[in-house]
Amino acid sequence: MIVNKKEFTGGFALLALFFVVLAVMFQPMFEGKNAMAYLDAMYNSISKGSVNYIPDLRENVKTINGKDVSLKLTYSTAVQAQQSAKLFETAGVQAALNGKELAVSGSISAILDSCLDDADLMYHNKGGEVSDKYGVEPRRATFNWWTSLGLMEKALNDQSEFKMAKVSSTVMKKGVETAYNYYEIEPLNIMDELWLVIFSLVFYVVYTLWYGFAILFVFEGWGLNLGH
Repeated sequence: MIVNKKEFTGGFALLALFFVVLAVMFQPMFEGKNAMAYLDAMYNSISKGSVNYIPDLRENVKTINGKDVSLKLTYSTAVQAQQSAKLFETAGVQAALNGKELAVSGSISAILDSCLDDADLMYHNKGGEVSDKYGVEPRRATFNWWTSLGLMEKALNDQSEFKMAKVSSTVMKKGVETAYNYYEIEPLNIMDELWLVIFSLVFYVVYTLWYGFAILFVFEGWGLNLGH
């Protein structure tokens, strides 16, 4: 039984309009995307624009210039070991392949600088240049770097080379992971879309409250109340 027709009707109208707006937002009206997909892509681009740590990582690598390493890295497959050998050879260090094991020796800064060169190419969506260097798909080359740096970190810690291990880990997490995860996304400065960001955040709050009050008015008009 409806106890307050005016409140029930108002709430029902708000609820109906809410779903009309929702249906419109699902239409591909924004560069062939619906509102949610468009905003998701925009926020991903803004996120990428704020996580280019590569210049800072290059400065970090300079703190271990002149340090040589001799490491044995064991991969999960012989194929990945073979592909990873190419990474180290391109960096200008020695890499002796024996099945799944890779014996690497040479300058650690040369290794990390070469890794950051590739991460920078991936960050700027130049995967073709990475493929040309190693003959594999760019994400695969980046994943091989990620795996190699993880193995290097463990090997360096085992040798009590903690500073070099930490730098390798930082390059892996802030450089390689970021480049891999954001590959093919265009970076965007938040100031370029500031008004759209503000509008989307305000709209989200208003739209959520809209739904909540619509439900509240419908239930109260219907005579349903919380009590104790």
